[in-house]
Amino acid sequence: MFEKAEELLLHSEDKMEKSVQSLVKEFQTIRTGRANPALLDRLVIDYYGVETPVRQISGISVADGNQLVIKPFDKSTLKPIEKAILASDLGLTPANDGVVIRLTLPQLTEARRKELVKDVEKIGEAAKVHVRNIRRDVNDALKKLSLAEDVEKDFLTEVQSLTDKFIKKVEEEIKVKSLEITKI
Repeated sequence: MFEKAEELLLHSEDKMEKSVQSLVKEFQTIRTGRANPALLDRLVIDYYGVETPVRQISGISVADGNQLVIKPFDKSTLKPIEKAILASDLGLTPANDGVVIRLTLPQLTEARRKELVKDVEKIGEAAKVHVRNIRRDVNDALKKLSLAEDVEKDFLTEVQSLTDKFIKKVEEEIKVKSLEITKI
């Protein structure tokens, strides 16, 4: 029983770590006014009948601090990429010169920055809820193991300290991203 409890603890720590990593990855797709190829991570096009991420079929580079250049390996994908950008929630207008697509990121207004900070906080809160749900599931599983009362209490305390540690990590990530957005 004791080994099973330790296994549950390790598994929960792994799941909580993955939640934080997922949060960081999601934060990379939020526009901050500076060009970052990660903005296009969720952009996919129909490439010969297969939904393909734009990053896999093109080279993406940062030209200036606020401009992305997309150079497809196959020029026939220029139009589909352009359409995908227009249909996305990026709010950017692509400039297609027949060879590359340029995306110029405008400076964010103060109102837009505040809106993005609220979005970051909402995404961060969802990550905290996910971590707490992991804690709840592990606590329930530990209680079903019929451990001695003091051993069970020790494991529950350990799960709580793990939860606190990962909630703190999420809050740090929220703070870092919020500062990045508000910094001009």
